[in-house]
Amino acid sequence: MELLLTPEFWSALLAIIVIDLVLAGDNAIVIGMAARNLPAHQQKKAIVWGTVGAIVIRALATLAVVWLLTIPGLLLIGGLILIWISMKLLIQEEGHETMKASSSLGSAIWTIIVADTVMGLDNVIAVAGAAHGDFLLVVIGLIISVPIMVWGSTLILKFMERYPIVIFIGAGVLAYTAASMVTSEKFLTPFFTAYPWVKWLFIVAVVVGVLLIGRMKSQKQKRMAEQS
Repeated sequence: MELLLTPEFWSALLAIIVIDLVLAGDNAIVIGMAARNLPAHQQKKAIVWGTVGAIVIRALATLAVVWLLTIPGLLLIGGLILIWISMKLLIQEEGHETMKASSSLGSAIWTIIVADTVMGLDNVIAVAGAAHGDFLLVVIGLIISVPIMVWGSTLILKFMERYPIVIFIGAGVLAYTAASMVTSEKFLTPFFTAYPWVKWLFIVAVVVGVLLIGRMKSQKQKRMAEQS
């Protein structure tokens, strides 16, 4: 119970909530599109059961990643992957139009499970990194992501479109989590412990670098879209 009262626990939980908010939007849209051709009375069933199946798989995947990140070297790799994911978050990409809607309840549920499993890698790595090996935080993070994906897709996307700063905050949290994963790598820990200023300089550099590069790429992409 003392663990629940530590600042580290609550800061990690806050990071997981932000991660779920900024990364669950795309998954929620895929869920909605997969069920859009079903009769109204079946759409909610498909969304709920598809999400339940996806969450079970995601829970197992996240717990597996938490364990894998204890293997020397993988925390560094996971951090580098998450840096790329945080940068990608700032670049607007369209791809949901290719999502095929299902005409039966069973196929819609299966489509949702498969799509979420494929798209959920970023969320799994991010939550596992932010949890720092704490399985309770992983479970809480997954519980939070359920209502977000089932009920919050439209609200989240509208909120992020109206307040773009939310996306930047989310990308910043992801970048911070990624940098923290890298500095927590076992064979790098002695160096960062001996030179703590280098650790914080690295974390700040990663966060600022991700936000600046992501912003520049996003603006370049928008200019190219306007010219075409």
